[in-house]
Amino acid sequence: MMKDCEQTQGMSVLAHGEMVYAYYLDLHNHVTQGTPLQYEWKMPDWFADKNLWRLRQEEAVIEEYMVNHDCSKPLVRTVDDNGKVHFPDHAKASEAAWLHVGGSEEAAKLMGMDMDIHLLKAEGQEEFAKRPQAATLLIAGLCEIHANASMFGGIDSTSFKIKWKHIDKRGKQIVKLLASD
Repeated sequence: MMKDCEQTQGMSVLAHGEMVYAYYLDLHNHVTQGTPLQYEWKMPDWFADKNLWRLRQEEAVIEEYMVNHDCSKPLVRTVDDNGKVHFPDHAKASEAAWLHVGGSEEAAKLMGMDMDIHLLKAEGQEEFAKRPQAATLLIAGLCEIHANASMFGGIDSTSFKIKWKHIDKRGKQIVKLLASD
């Protein structure tokens, strides 16, 4: 089902998840092994924080989450009067769908919180940073905006710049909060 539903024109929901995970592996290998980056990145100052990487979830959970994070999109897909596609409340729906098909509880929780880093307001940062999933969600958010940028005009696009500014600002504060725990 994920292979048959378009995330965006020419890319399935599954291919998008695989792309996000490929970006994660690129970043992970760069941070942990010093390998050169394979994709186009704009790195925030906090991206290689040792504590951030130490606090992430297990690798198998990260892969399961990233590849399948939008698994409910085929189920919640709507098209408005102008022909624009929407996926209302897809993060929570993905959490429920993943649990329903027997996916891991840890990956499902991450799916349910997948949009939180992108929508996070300043007043919610402390609460967000207290979650055991905070480091993984922050790293995933950085990977998601870069994977999406590769499909929508690159890292010089206005859309990417807006998303990057948000995640950079939130990331700085979250990394500080993670260090103080």
